[in-house]
Amino acid sequence: MLVYILFFVGLIILVKGADFLVDGAASIAKGFNVSNISIGLTVVAFGTSMPEFVVSVMASINGNTEIAIGNILGSNIFNILFIIGLSAIIMPLTTLRNTVWKEIPMSLLAALLVGIMANDIFIDKAGASFLSRIDGLVLICFFIIFLYYTFGIAKASGDDSPSDGQVKILPLWKSTLFILLGLAGLIFGGKWMVDGAVKFANSMGVSESLIGLTIVAVGTSLPELATSVVAAYKKQMDIAIGNVVGSNIFNIFWILGISAVVSPLPFQSTSNTDIFMTIFASLLLFVLLFIGKRHIIQRWQGAAMFISYVAYVGYLIANIS
Repeated sequence: MLVYILFFVGLIILVKGADFLVDGAASIAKGFNVSNISIGLTVVAFGTSMPEFVVSVMASINGNTEIAIGNILGSNIFNILFIIGLSAIIMPLTTLRNTVWKEIPMSLLAALLVGIMANDIFIDKAGASFLSRIDGLVLICFFIIFLYYTFGIAKASGDDSPSDGQVKILPLWKSTLFILLGLAGLIFGGKWMVDGAVKFANSMGVSESLIGLTIVAVGTSLPELATSVVAAYKKQMDIAIGNVVGSNIFNIFWILGISAVVSPLPFQSTSNTDIFMTIFASLLLFVLLFIGKRHIIQRWQGAAMFISYVAYVGYLIANIS
């Protein structure tokens, strides 16, 4: 019973820890005259992806590789189908040209790369499929390219105009305290979540992969959910959709890459269903931008994405073994 309580307490601490870390780091960055957009593309993007990062890396270190993989794939599927779908239902999402032609295709490329790297059995006729440390390093190299791209956007955009997302400057001691509290929250919250997820899987007689794809993935995606839904409500469409797409790129290139470097990640043949759904979600997002009103995710399209996610979770539950 205590482990279950710690799971949910860990989730709260994990999300709050990421929030503290972002506030503290963003304040220090602003003190060095770093622009808001640069902070948004780096510090905030890293911060909203920290729950996935901590949970996946800790799961990889502990040998719970199914949770590490399920968390990333499940988060990416949830981010697109559920979060963007729900955000579009709240307010149709107009997408920036860069997002349509560069960031969404990059997130699709990331999903396709995982599909190729995780199918050694079918491609190389190997005895098993896994993401090796070399695969992880390749993913990290793609992440470095993505970072170069984001810094290019920041430089091209120049300085920021005042907005609701403007960074609040805190005293140095308070910023440092926020960073330390955030790191502590991420470490303890992440450990409790992984331990609780393993206990959930064992007690319910289901695979760790299923728990990672559902409960853990949804929990670690709460920062993206909150950011996108609030942005959609405030009619900040570029933030609502850009936040999710950027997070998905971070998840695969950075988090899955680091997790594979820490410990090679074995893939089961059943993982192809989840990889396919990740690819399908990214491809669906791209295609929908050219159906109906160009470069806009309309309410009916958001509803279709939302229903697709519900159907996917229903499929996972129906196939519990």
